[in-house]
This record gives sequence, C-alpha cells and structure tokens, in this order.
Amino acid sequence: MSYWDKPFEDLDVLDNFLMNAIATNEEVGEAFCRKVLSVLLQRPVGKIKVVAQYTLPAQHPKYRGIRMDVKVEEFEDGSEPRLANVYDMEPHLQKNLHLPRHNRFYQAKMDSCYMKRGDDNFAGMPNLFVITILNFDPFGYDYMMYTFENRCAEVPELKYEDGLKFIYFYTGGTKGGSVNLKTMLQYLQHSTAGNAMDDSTKELHDYVCKVKTAPEVKEEYMRFEELIAFARKDAAEEAAEKAAKNTKVQAILELLEDYGEIPDSLPEMLQQSNDEALKKYHKLAARAESIEAFMTLL
Repeated sequence: MSYWDKPFEDLDVLDNFLMNAIATNEEVGEAFCRKVLSVLLQRPVGKIKVVAQYTLPAQHPKYRGIRMDVKVEEFEDGSEPRLANVYDMEPHLQKNLHLPRHNRFYQAKMDSCYMKRGDDNFAGMPNLFVITILNFDPFGYDYMMYTFENRCAEVPELKYEDGLKFIYFYTGGTKGGSVNLKTMLQYLQHSTAGNAMDDSTKELHDYVCKVKTAPEVKEEYMRFEELIAFARKDAAEEAAEKAAKNTKVQAILELLEDYGEIPDSLPEMLQQSNDEALKKYHKLAARAESIEAFMTLL
C-alpha cells in the first residue's frame, strides 16, 4: 500500500509525508531529527539545522534534479560554528530503484552545493552521510544496517578520508545493531504507542502525536492526496491514449508486413502521427498493394 492510500491517522514516520511534516515543524523538527540520527548512528548529534524537501535543480534542462526528503546540517561549536556533517535522511518504500546508483547520483549533487566557484579548499567540505531507511532488505543479509565507505582494494587497512558514508537501515533486520536501534527502526515503520518501548521512541511518539493533531498538517495531506489523485488520473489517461495509439500503429504495420520488410523509419513516423492521420494511413495500408506503394501515398 502506498502511503497516499493510507488515512492520515495511520501514517507512520517512514511515510515520506509524515517524516517531512515532523522535520519541518518549528517546535519539534530539530529535536526529532537529532533524536532519530543519534539513535541510528549510535552517537550524540550536536547543533543542527533542518531543511526538509530540499530541492537541487538540474544544471541543464536535459538532466534531472533531485529532492532530498530531509537534509540535516550539523555544526561544530565555536565562535564561528563550522559545518561539520551533512545528513541526507530518506525513507524508501519502493523496490524498483537501483539504490546504490540512485544514491551515488544524489551524493554528487549534494557535494556540489558545498564548493563555490573558484574554491579549491576541498579539505573544508563537510562529511556527508547518505542515510536510507527501508522496509525491505536491500542486500539480503538480514542486517539492521549496512554501512559503505570507500577504501583501497589493495590495502584494506589504508584509510581513505573522503568523508563519505552510505548507510542503509532495514527496519525488519535482526543482525547487527543494538536493542535501541531495533526499537527505533520498528517504531519508524509502525509508529504506534505500543511500539514506543524506550525513552527515545516515547519521545518521538510525543512529536508524532503533536504533529498529527495539528489541523493544518492534516489539511496539507488532504491537498497532497488531491494532487496525487489528479496525477494518477492524468497518468491513467495518458497510458490509455498511448495504448490506443500503439494498437492503431500495430494494425497498420500488420497490414503491411505481408508485403515484406517494414522500413525502420515507418514505426516512429506512425507513432508521431495524430489520430486523424492514423485513420488515413490505416485505409491506405488496407488498399496498398506493396509497402513501396503505401510509402508513396504518405
């Protein structure tokens, strides 16, 4: 079930909308992100800034941009706080993505934000943690978390200090991790009071309840539902139109294929034709005595 098919009251933190609603909440957003990250990473997280649904547009129309679900920036304390770590925290519920290459693309786009034109101080780039939370096992070893870092194949103990980590969390994993990590992952997937079984998840559940009882959040979800419904309707209509056109094109080609080899350019030309033109071409194909004769009539 897509989370767009869920009633608002049944949304879990792992559902994209609710995670963003909590993360952007002025009152609890930073505390929520700090708590989730500190449990997932098993270490304290300091002063942070949260940017949810952060969009990085493509640099050229032919390329796609990205939209991160929750971006968190962590700063080191000092007279001039320095950006130390960046976390891209994304729930993923769809299985049809090639996640390693998907995340490689996201990582490259994110890194480009932290270098200005003419800047050659690469050592000043923040560490980047690409955190993906899934309700399915992405690698099949039943671990709660899978951590990937670049390293030297010839000298495995040689540190490669590029500051980049990809971490995948599997909510149903049983290996590795800790009891509180397992509790957190279970709560993220099924965000009910019954799954808030330790101090961290009880704190998270308070944040969830606060956001879910805000009327404006439910109204926003209803608007998103309407947008998704319209998008699905448009997609269905577009798919139906495409299927109908494919049927008409195939009918023309089947009439002609008995006469010999179909020219490579003909199927594409037919696909680019409108309905009126296809009706005309179908009649011509039915009367034509050869492919050559048909082509001369176009």
